[in-house]
Amino acid sequence: MGAVNFKETILYKKAFEQAMRIFEMSKSFPREEKYSLTDQIRRSSKSVCANLAAAYRKKKYSAHFTSKLTDCDAENSETSVWVGFTLACEYIKQTQFDKLNALNNKVGRLMHHIINNPDRY
Repeated sequence: MGAVNFKETILYKKAFEQAMRIFEMSKSFPREEKYSLTDQIRRSSKSVCANLAAAYRKKKYSAHFTSKLTDCDAENSETSVWVGFTLACEYIKQTQFDKLNALNNKVGRLMHHIINNPDRY
């Protein structure tokens, strides 16, 4: 099997979409959240993509590949927590939360499939 361009994977595309939605959404957060919620949610959502890139560079070694994917999963889970805070703080509406939460869950499901089946990727 030839080299896989991680940017062409459904997982990367969905994770990138999530990061960009969060970036746009977080532009409207209060200024006092700049160094807490805004930076944290942006960092964790972007880290999903960055760790996926690193994972694919380690693909030759299945254990390293899977390990880096679990880092992606952890960042995606952290993103989910921050999204929950945005709703609880009333920075977003329920409908926006539902869409982001669904996308986050999709990213998680795709990631778990790869983690559980690394040889297929």
